[in-house]
Amino acid sequence: MKASRPQSDSAEPLRHDIRLLGRFLGAVIAECEGKRVFDTIETLRRTAVKFRREGNEADSKLLEQRVKRLQGNDPNSVARAFSYFLHLANIAEDRDQNRRQRARAMAGDTAPRGSLRDAVQTLGKQGVSVARIRRLLADASVVPVLTAHPTEVQRKSTLDVHREIALALTQRDGPLTPEELAELDAALLGRVATLWQTRMLRYTRLTVADEIENALSYYRSTFLQVIPRLYADLSKLLNREPAKPFAAPPAPLEPFLRMGSWIGGDRDGNPNVDAGTLERALLRQATVLFEHYLQEVHALGAELSITTLLISADPELLALADSSGDDSPHRSDEPYRRALVGVYARLAATAQALTGQDLARRSTVAAPPYQAPQELSADLAVIAASLAAHHAAPIARLRLSACSKPSRCSAFTWPP
Repeated sequence: MKASRPQSDSAEPLRHDIRLLGRFLGAVIAECEGKRVFDTIETLRRTAVKFRREGNEADSKLLEQRVKRLQGNDPNSVARAFSYFLHLANIAEDRDQNRRQRARAMAGDTAPRGSLRDAVQTLGKQGVSVARIRRLLADASVVPVLTAHPTEVQRKSTLDVHREIALALTQRDGPLTPEELAELDAALLGRVATLWQTRMLRYTRLTVADEIENALSYYRSTFLQVIPRLYADLSKLLNREPAKPFAAPPAPLEPFLRMGSWIGGDRDGNPNVDAGTLERALLRQATVLFEHYLQEVHALGAELSITTLLISADPELLALADSSGDDSPHRSDEPYRRALVGVYARLAATAQALTGQDLARRSTVAAPPYQAPQELSADLAVIAASLAAHHAAPIARLRLSACSKPSRCSAFTWPP
C-alpha cells in the first residue's frame, strides 16, 4: 500500500487535490468539447495565472482581448469551465480544513476556538460546574431555522455530486493499494464528467413543494445523523468521571436543540404559500422523521441479538418483550428483539395515524400507536437500562444511544 498524496508540506495536500481535480476537469473538457475548446480555456487560464502572479498590465489587456474574441458557444464553455473549477477548488479547500482539524485532534493540540471542547474547558476554568451547565442547557432553546433562499441557484443534482467528490477525496487520504487508488480516481473522473454533463442552472422556478423536498434532503443527509452525535459529544465532555466501558452512560442531556423550518409556512416570504403548502410541509416532515425512526429501530432489532440463554435481562425488559405480540419461535430467547418488534409496530401505527401512510418496511404485529413521544422514549429507556445492568453498556452505545436522541429532539404531536 502507499499514501495517495504527499503529506510532508502542510499546504501540499490541498495543492495536490486542486491539481488532481483540475486535471480531471481538463480531461473531461477535452473529451466532451474537443481539443480546440480545451486549448482556448487553458490559454485563458495560463494568462490569468500569469497576470495574478506578476501583475503585468499587458497580461491583463491580453486576457481581455482573448475573452472578447470568443465566439459561438465558446463563452459558455469558458464560463462553465471556470465555474466548475471554482466548485472543485472549494470542495478541496473544505476537505483540507477537515484534514487540518483532524490532524490537530490527533496531535492532542488545544481545542479549536469555538468548538464544544473549547467551550466546556473555558467554562470549567471559570469555575462553572457541570451541574450548572446542565441546568443552563435544560432551560435553553436553540432552533436553527431553514428557509428557502430565493437566490439559491445551485441544483440539488449538482450538490449531490459535490458530496460524492468530497467523499472520494476523503477516502484518498488513507493508505490505499494501487488498485484502490485507481478505483477512486476513476470514480472522481466519473463525478467530474457528471458535473460537466449536468445542466448547471434550473430552467424553471422551484415550487413550494420543491423547496420542501430540498430542505428535507438535508435532514436525511445531515441533521438526523449529526444532531445525535452532537448530544453524544457534549455528554462525554460534561462527564468528567474516568471512562468505564461497562458503566451505564451518563444521564442524557435535556433536548435544547431543535430544527425549525419556515419553508411551506412563511406567508410573508412567498405569495405561493397557503394552508395547503403548510399542511404538505408538516406531512412531509413527519414522513421523513418516521421513516428515519422506523429504519433505526429495525436496525437496532437486528443488532440486539442478545439471548437469555447466555445473559439475563431486567424484568421490565422481559415485560416489554412479552407485551410486544411477537410469538416467533426464532426469537423466543431474544427479549430485546421481541421488545423492539413491539416498539416498531407501535411506531408504524403512530406513523399511520399521523400521516395516513403505511411506512412500515414489513408487516408488523397489531399494536396501538404511541400517544406521546415520551412513551417511545420510555420504551427505549427500558431497553437501555437493561443493557447497562447486564454487562451490555458497550452494545447500547453502538446504536441505541443515537437512536433515542431524535425521539427527544423532534417530537411528534397529535392534533386535539
